[in-house]
Amino acid sequence: MLKFSAKLALVVIFVSATGWITSFQTKNDFIPYTQPIPNTTITFDMVPIPGGTFIMGSEKGNPAAAPDELPQHEVTLDPFWMGTHEVTWDLFELFLDKNFETSISEAPLSPEVDGLSRPSIPYLDMTFGMGKENKPAIGMTQYGAIQYCRWLYLKTGVFYRLPTEAEWEYASRAGTATTYFFGDDPADLDKFAWYAANSQGATQEVGKKDPNPWGLYDILGNVQEWTIDHYLPDAYEMRKSKGTKNPLHMDEELYPKVIRGGSYASPVEDLRSANRIASTATWKRIDPQIPKSQWWFPEAPFLGMRVVRPVTPPSDEEIAAYFGTIPLEDY
Repeated sequence: MLKFSAKLALVVIFVSATGWITSFQTKNDFIPYTQPIPNTTITFDMVPIPGGTFIMGSEKGNPAAAPDELPQHEVTLDPFWMGTHEVTWDLFELFLDKNFETSISEAPLSPEVDGLSRPSIPYLDMTFGMGKENKPAIGMTQYGAIQYCRWLYLKTGVFYRLPTEAEWEYASRAGTATTYFFGDDPADLDKFAWYAANSQGATQEVGKKDPNPWGLYDILGNVQEWTIDHYLPDAYEMRKSKGTKNPLHMDEELYPKVIRGGSYASPVEDLRSANRIASTATWKRIDPQIPKSQWWFPEAPFLGMRVVRPVTPPSDEEIAAYFGTIPLEDY
């Protein structure tokens, strides 16, 4: 049985009641847009992901399918926006380093942003020698990814969050039911993804490959991407008997959480839209701190993030609950 803290329970109740997303004003509001970071020249792009119903998971008998991808089941999702690209270092470093943010801002930081808790400065190079310019930010914990979304909210006034596992797979598939959004043959991956066979063992600049049909670049490969879900190996078995709307599994425990998409170091099997990956404490083995950092996975250079935006934001209280959960100490 899942265990919830009081703050997490608020989030789950809200998800159960409204799925985080309700209706939007008019169809004309649900369009691609560019989000500026106020008082800077930095922006990022969002595309609309239409609501709908899809079959989640892998077909029985698929030789590449793991047991946690079974059984296939019907999932219905409300519409949302999703970032066209993975969050890059130029965006993440504004949150990471207040001095850097202050130095490039054209106006003083607001009191809320100025007082925001930020990641500890990592004791090693979190680019792992792969560089930063137009490359995805990597190595952050799920807590760090959520707090980045909090910083975005305080900067822009717009509620951004991590995708649910179901939202991620739905957006990755882009209306298809094949192994990859472009078909079943991994030989075609080179056109769309950076992975072990073509990445030269490093992250690559975002947006250099072709996007999926819904305008998402690097949704497969380059870096794996955080979701908000707690990982349950039997999650699909638990909900196979009936259609599910806006599913989400949350737990206050630190591990494991669901990661999706494969990375520059992944084999073709790990880039399948249905593939599920679980986070692990071993990604902090070399962290000398006691307790270990809430913010960084020093052995996860393959891990990044992408944001989504609900069509209608939750209430102030629900936003505070989403951003306000403090992770357990990690030893």
